[in-house]
Amino acid sequence: MSDIPQLDMQRVDVLIDLALAEDLADRGDTTSKSVIPADAGAFGVLYAKSDCVLAGLAVAEAVFKKLDPACEFKYIMHDGDKCSAKTVIAEITGNAVAMLTAERTALNFIQRLCGIATMANAYAASVEASPMQILDTRKTTPGWRNMEKYAVAVGGASNHRIGLFDRIMIKDNHREMAGMEGPGGILRSVERARKAYPELEIEVEVDTLEELDEAIKSGCEYILLDNMTTEMMAEAVKRNNGRAKLEASGNITIERLPEIAAAGVDFASSGALTHSVKSADISLDIKPLK
Repeated sequence: MSDIPQLDMQRVDVLIDLALAEDLADRGDTTSKSVIPADAGAFGVLYAKSDCVLAGLAVAEAVFKKLDPACEFKYIMHDGDKCSAKTVIAEITGNAVAMLTAERTALNFIQRLCGIATMANAYAASVEASPMQILDTRKTTPGWRNMEKYAVAVGGASNHRIGLFDRIMIKDNHREMAGMEGPGGILRSVERARKAYPELEIEVEVDTLEELDEAIKSGCEYILLDNMTTEMMAEAVKRNNGRAKLEASGNITIERLPEIAAAGVDFASSGALTHSVKSADISLDIKPLK
C-alpha cells in the first residue's frame, strides 16, 4: 500500500531523549562514570546473535551520537539486509563512558525494530507467489508508530493508514452509531464522509455478506472483511467482482495466509506485526582502544 516511509528523525530524537532520561535521571551512568576514566576510548562491535532482518540502524547510531557526537558509527550491514547469527552489523569507535551509557538504550530500539522487520518479512514471504499484500495496523507502541511502520516496510510488508487523519475508515462502532438513524447506515456514513473529506479514500469494515453488499453499493474504495471464514472471503470476492479492494482482517495468522491469498482478496492486515513481535537478539561487545 505504501513505499518505505522515511524515519522522522525529529520524533526519534524526542524518543531517545525520553529513553535516556528514564535511564540516567539526575546522576547519569554512575557505574561507568565511577569505573572508567572519563577520557578513555573504546571500540564496539554491534552484532546479531539470532537470524533477523535489520531495521533501525540509524536510530541506534543516533543514540550513540547523542552522548558522543564525535563517535564514529561504521555500517557493515544496512536496513533491509537479512542477517544471520554471529554477523557483525556495525562498528563503533568513541568515548568509552558514552558508549557504555548508550548501549542498552540503543539495543532496546534496534532489537524491537529488527524483530518487527523479521516478522514482517516472514509474513510477506509466506504469500510471495500471490499478488496479495500484507498490511500492518494502528496497533503500534504509542509514540513509536513512525519507527514501527518503517520497520514493517523494511521487512517487506506494507503500511496501512498511518493514523486517523489519512483515510476514512468506517469500523463496527461507527456503523453501530450510524445505525441509530435506521437502516442504511453504511450508505449514509460513506456519503457523509465523501462530502466532508472528498480527497480521502474510504474503507468500510463489514462482518457479514449483507453488510458487504451495502458497502459495495456505497462506492467505497476498500472493504475490510472482519473475522470472516475463508469460504466467506471467497464469496465476498465473487460478489465484489473487482469493484472495491478487499482486505482480510481478524485472526490473520501466518499459517492461514496462503489460503486467504488463494481466496482472492487484495490485502491481509495483522496487528501481530507490531504488537506481538519477539525482539531480535543483538549485542554489543566493547573493548578498550589501545
